[in-house]
Amino acid sequence: MVRRLSIGLSVLLSALVLSACGGGTAVSDVDTASTMTPLSAQASLGEKIFNDTSISASGRQSCATCHVANSGHAADNDLPAQMGGAGLELQGKRSSPSIRYLATNSAFHFAADGTPTGGFFWDGRTSSLQDQAGRPFTNPVEMANISASEVVDRLSHAAYADEFKRLFGADIFTRQEDAFSRMTLALQQFQREDTIFHAFSSKYDEFLRGKASLSDQELRGFALFNNPAKGNCAACHPSAKNSDGSHALFTDFSYDNLGIPRNPDLLQNADPTSFDLGLCAREGGDMASRGDLCGAFKVPSLRNVALRKVFFHNGRFKSLKDALTFYVQRDTNPEKFYPLNADGTVKKFDDLPTQYHANVNTTEVPYNRRPGDAPALSDTEIDDVIAFLQTLNDGYKR
Repeated sequence: MVRRLSIGLSVLLSALVLSACGGGTAVSDVDTASTMTPLSAQASLGEKIFNDTSISASGRQSCATCHVANSGHAADNDLPAQMGGAGLELQGKRSSPSIRYLATNSAFHFAADGTPTGGFFWDGRTSSLQDQAGRPFTNPVEMANISASEVVDRLSHAAYADEFKRLFGADIFTRQEDAFSRMTLALQQFQREDTIFHAFSSKYDEFLRGKASLSDQELRGFALFNNPAKGNCAACHPSAKNSDGSHALFTDFSYDNLGIPRNPDLLQNADPTSFDLGLCAREGGDMASRGDLCGAFKVPSLRNVALRKVFFHNGRFKSLKDALTFYVQRDTNPEKFYPLNADGTVKKFDDLPTQYHANVNTTEVPYNRRPGDAPALSDTEIDDVIAFLQTLNDGYKR
């Protein structure tokens, strides 16, 4: 996929000068972290639902179980996929992504240049926060309710059931389809209103506001992150302010195929013929004819990425250092990440059927290397990029 580099040299130099000089307040800055508006009644109800384990079949799982606030609303453990089901004995199929900074995401669509963009979940199969919020309740390997009606029945016995009725009508639980819709609407409203989901309170945000300076190592990492000949991270994770002055989300909401190695810790991978094909095989079958999209997954936001315990859709890597090393050494040292064939050659892109290997991104930096080439980033430079990524954690205190 061809991508635009979203930050120019002039933007980078301006930012470096701002840091070096101590900086003034950034021009046209949208300081969302400074606005603390009380939640509406609907969003307040959504917060209760978000944290309620009683609406799951196990009675022990809520939205907050897999989307933990202190972990940037991603999972707080290093499992490749979370455990669910009526007895919390079933493993999911993909890692639990962060749900922060999704309020400005759009429904799935193809951009003017043909790039698949938007949508929610790793494969973009839902079109809104509301739709996304409802899916885990009836997923057999997540909250495992048999139907939406069962969810509503559990909801009608929740501690806040009377609040739900006051807001949506005394007879709301008799209108089960409406009740389920109102529940997911409240969850969406909670995510839209509560500033924790879009705090923009990282050290990097304060840096852009002229209220913090990055260390020398963080500045080096910032430069490498944006350099199209080095990390080239900003090609998919733009770091520049948006045209309206708001701070970057560090994702372009597109999809990419990186040839992530197969994860043996996922139980589904015990079957050698089982493959997670991502976008082309998503629920509903609307992309089934697009073989060129097999193996493509959503580009996540890198905000709070340093808080995560696993990386990529299959949770293959358990440290940021390992994930970045894969990015820059996948093609120079593939033997580090993939198994060997019987003849001693590397079985590259082993989590994709052979016919889809051509879909893997091998043209953009840092993936345009060959065995024997120098990686795009040295080990020291990887550490510099990690230092910058750590400035994207929310909750920075000066």
